[in-house]
Amino acid sequence: MAGIMDVPKPRINCSMLSQHINRPVCFVGRVEKVHPTGKTFTVSDGEGKSATVELNEPLEEELSGVVEVIGMVSNKGGIMATTYHMLREDKGILFDLELYNEALKVVHDFPQHYPFEVASSG
Repeated sequence: MAGIMDVPKPRINCSMLSQHINRPVCFVGRVEKVHPTGKTFTVSDGEGKSATVELNEPLEEELSGVVEVIGMVSNKGGIMATTYHMLREDKGILFDLELYNEALKVVHDFPQHYPFEVASSG
């Protein structure tokens, strides 16, 4: 069976979490709060809504700014992270989450033009 990194993952925001329960996803958001244990953190999307990200192991680095999380959506609507990457916002160029959110809406509203999910044949 293919691992989560080997399969197509739709890019989603918080309002799309409930439609992707038990499915792999890619989520981009701004880190709002890291739990003291380092095993969970909260991210906000381009609409200002929040999601909880759960990790298998505690963080080994300070986490801030915008992150891309790859993981599975849990039954509770959180994201069980397989991996994450901090997106650099250096040189005064900030990542525009609101614009990213608008792009997500276009991709999801017109799937015939953005066929990112590949159907697997048995």
